[in-house]
Amino acid sequence: MYLKKDFSFDAAHRLEHYHGKCESLHGHTYRFQVTLKGEPDHESMVMDFVRLKELVERLVVDRLDHSLLNDTIPQPTAENIALWIWRQIEEGVRGDNCGLYSVQVWETATSSILIHGEDLR
Repeated sequence: MYLKKDFSFDAAHRLEHYHGKCESLHGHTYRFQVTLKGEPDHESMVMDFVRLKELVERLVVDRLDHSLLNDTIPQPTAENIALWIWRQIEEGVRGDNCGLYSVQVWETATSSILIHGEDLR
């Protein structure tokens, strides 16, 4: 089974190692989706949505919302943001019955990056 939850945050960034429009300071409303893969536990849940929300908001949203991403993530491309999110939450969502399956980050409504655990091995 796959459990999915969506989140968003507003932040500014500049891509210092990129030559084009995005090397200047600008902002986005980022949206990201966390997907866990697992089996229902003794409460018939892969993970409690409330627990997942609290964890991701504490480890990711509270740190990135209304921030300059460059202060936290070097070269904050959508790819690097997705990797950073993965590293922040992977341990916290791992359980006997589930684990982190993917993180997808939308920089705009039509542009996103998707990473799976196998991409990191």
